Amino acid sequence: MSNERLRPWTIRSSTYRLDEPFLRVRSDTVELPDGRLIEGYFVRESRGFAIVAALTPERHVVLVRQYKHGIGEIVLELPAGMIDAGETPAGCAVRELAEETGYAGDPPILLRSLFADPTGSNASFHVFLIENATPKFAQSLDPTEAIEIETTTIDGLRAAVRDGRIASGSQVAAAYIALDHIR
Repeated sequence: MSNERLRPWTIRSSTYRLDEPFLRVRSDTVELPDGRLIEGYFVRESRGFAIVAALTPERHVVLVRQYKHGIGEIVLELPAGMIDAGETPAGCAVRELAEETGYAGDPPILLRSLFADPTGSNASFHVFLIENATPKFAQSLDPTEAIEIETTTIDGLRAAVRDGRIASGSQVAAAYIALDHIR
């Protein structure tokens, strides 16, 4: 049995309320499947981001510790970053790993792509595995970044996710996806 309400909404109009390098927000007027109009439905637009599970030849995972202003805390994560204009997700993975950690390795393997927040954003994130990662470069950090590099065992990564040391939803998902692939 088909549900008439379970259909895509129709965008009747859109206005950009914010258009900055790190954030683009539009306000849509949408028509629901039953014909009702909803004004002011906000959507954050993004090219998305890549998260990298970098595995060293010794089978250690490269992690970064850095301050995240949105929550005002220092967090432990897999290397990650926003996809630049004209950049592929795989290119972003390689670039972010090199910039944040100085590591490089085998070509990236896409493990999975997921929606970051499909209710209020069009962003996806892409989880990559880079094997045989070793330090090759000096860090090349953005002005807003101060990053400490750590490595841990595969079991150490699993423990960090389970006990909450890695706590961002996208990071937890990426870690579990990577752990499932590298066991």
